Amino acid sequence: MKLLPVFSSALAVPFMGWSLAPVMEAQEGQAEEKRPNILLISIDDLNDWVGHLGGHPQAKTPHIDRLAEQGTSFANAHCQSPVCNPSRASLMLSRYPSSTGIYFLNPELLDEDAFAEKPGMTLPERMKEEGYAITAGGKLFHGRDNPHFFASLGVYGGQFGSFGPYPEEKISQPFGHRLWDWGAFPDEDESMPDARLARWTKAQLAEEQTEPFFLAVGFYRPHVPMYVPQKWFDLHPRESVKTPMVYLDDLDDISKYARDLTRLEHVAPTQGWVRGSGEWEHAVQAYLACTSFVDHYVGEVLAALESSPYAANTIVILFSDHGFHLGEKERWAKRSLWEDGTRVPLIISGSGLPKGQHSQKPVGLIDLYPTILDLIGADPDPRLEGQSLVPLLYDPARSWDRPVLTNYGPGNHAVRSERWRYIRYNDGSEELYDHNNDPHEWHNLASLPEYRTILSEHAQWIPVEEKPILGRNSTGHNAYTAAEGNRRP
Repeated sequence: MKLLPVFSSALAVPFMGWSLAPVMEAQEGQAEEKRPNILLISIDDLNDWVGHLGGHPQAKTPHIDRLAEQGTSFANAHCQSPVCNPSRASLMLSRYPSSTGIYFLNPELLDEDAFAEKPGMTLPERMKEEGYAITAGGKLFHGRDNPHFFASLGVYGGQFGSFGPYPEEKISQPFGHRLWDWGAFPDEDESMPDARLARWTKAQLAEEQTEPFFLAVGFYRPHVPMYVPQKWFDLHPRESVKTPMVYLDDLDDISKYARDLTRLEHVAPTQGWVRGSGEWEHAVQAYLACTSFVDHYVGEVLAALESSPYAANTIVILFSDHGFHLGEKERWAKRSLWEDGTRVPLIISGSGLPKGQHSQKPVGLIDLYPTILDLIGADPDPRLEGQSLVPLLYDPARSWDRPVLTNYGPGNHAVRSERWRYIRYNDGSEELYDHNNDPHEWHNLASLPEYRTILSEHAQWIPVEEKPILGRNSTGHNAYTAAEGNRRP
C-alpha cells in the first residue's frame, strides 16, 4: 500500500536504544536472558464504556481500570476497521484492510483461494518462530481462523459456545437476526462462554511452562446478544440508566452517501425503533451489564496470573476489536467511521513497564504486532504497516506525528489525530470534527474555509492505492454495495 507520507520502518526499533526485553535474571552466577511472556486479552465489541476512559458515567469495570493503573492506557486508540473480521486480520497481520482486500466479514485468512498473494505471516506464527509456546482460547481471529492457526501452532482450547446460549424466544427485540437481542439470561454465569473461557485460562496459567508463552484469550461479551444473568443487570438498575447524549439534527451536515453507508442493509435495529419501543434504557442497561460481566472474568484471569510464578515476567495487553454505537449518531452496532465506531480500550502492562500512565497520542490495533516484537527483543519486520508503541510506554507525551487510520470499504477513510477526526468518503464528501470542542462529533466543520489546511494535512495520510474488495454477501459487503449503488445516476 502506498501512503503519503511514507511510513518509516525505523519507527519499529527500540526507543533510544533501551533494551526492554529480554528480562535479565541471575542463574548460577550468570546473567541469563529470559524473554517475557505475553498474555493477550481481546474483548469483543467493547467501546470506551470503561471507567478509566469515561465513555459512560455508569460503567463499572474495576478490573480493567486496575490493569490501566498498573500500566499504560492508550486513551486515543482506534481500530483499523469497524468490523470484526477485518479489524482482527489487520491486527494479526499489521496490515491495513486497503492492503489486503479484507474489508468485511469474509474472507477469512484460511481461505487461500481468495488471495492473489499470501497476506503475510500472522502474529502467532511469528511468535512461534521466535520460540514461544502458543496457547489460545475464544475469539482472537474471526471464525474458523482460530482453530486453523492456533491448533496448528500449539493449543487451541475452543470457542466455548461463542455467542450462546440462547433462550427459546427472543427477549426484547422480536424481529430480525437472532444475535440482535438483550435481556437477563441465562440463570447462572457457568452457562456463559466467557466464564468457561476464564476457567480454562486459569488452568493454563496453573500449568508448568518451560518456554516463554504467548497466551491469547478472546472474550465474547459485550457482543450481541446482550445476554448475561440477572445479577449483572442488578448492578445497573434500569430506572436510573443514562442513555447517550444525542443531537437530534446530528446527521443534517453530512452527505447522503455517508448516511446511506451507515443505514442501508444493516441488521441492527434502527434508533427510531429502539427509542419508540421504549427499549433504549434496557439496551443500554444490557450493554453495561455485559461489560461488567466480562470485566469480572478479565479480573479472574488477571488474578490467576498474579498468583502464578509467571507474574513478574509477563506483559499483559488488553484491547477490543472496535467500538460500538448505542444510539449515538442515530446508530446501533458498529460499521461507522465515527469515534463511537472506532475508539477502543488499549492497555499494556507488566514485566517492569511504567505504571499509571495515559497517552492521548493516536494509535491503532495495527501497532500491536510490531510493539510485541519490540517488547520481546525480536527483530522488526519492515513489511508490517504498524509501528511500535514502545516509545510511548516510556514517554506517553512524546512527539507523535503519525495519525491513526480506519477504513470501511475502499474509498471510505477516517484519519484521527490527537485533536481532529477527518473522514473522506468514496463520493468525495468530507467530515471534520474538533475533539477539543466537540467530543460527540455533532458539528461537521469540513465545509468551512478556515479549516482547509487542517483538511489537507489529514487527507495526505489516506492510501493512494487500495486493494479491491475480497469476499461477498456479508452485511458490510451489502451495505457498501447499497451505498455505492444509491449514489450512481
